[in-house]
Amino acid sequence: MVVFNGLLKIKICEAVSLKPTAWSLRHAVGPRPQTFLLDPYIALNVDDSRIGQTATKQKTNSPAWHDEFVTDVCNGRKIELAVFHDAPIGYDDFVANCTIQFEELLQNGSRHFEDWVSPAPPRPGARGPRERLAALALVVGLKDVCLCVHICLNFLGEAHFIS
Repeated sequence: MVVFNGLLKIKICEAVSLKPTAWSLRHAVGPRPQTFLLDPYIALNVDDSRIGQTATKQKTNSPAWHDEFVTDVCNGRKIELAVFHDAPIGYDDFVANCTIQFEELLQNGSRHFEDWVSPAPPRPGARGPRERLAALALVVGLKDVCLCVHICLNFLGEAHFIS
């Protein structure tokens, strides 16, 4: 297993096509729950440590944040992104999540990454097998959701394998 030691800089840009869950629709009123708009935010963890969360965007299923987080990572194994609906009553509703292994990011030997991870195929209109969204963009598949983040790694030492 590969671990990462160094500075992680991650910018959460946007999400598209967020879908409300059955649980988030429990307070929805009216005949058209498919038009229900979320109040989404993203929680960011490295391993089991909370790094931060984006601001809540009101009434949208395609939010844009452009929130940036910087943290020192020691023996990091994974980045976890979880999308939640900011519920007016009770606990916030889980919408989708994604885990990115540092090992996957470090395989190409670069410090900046642009790639599709996990189950999401390129969206219609993509050029080539990978869609070019922007420099350093990493698009992470969250079921039918696409989440765009920028990831930059600055090494303090070498990434190394542990058993």
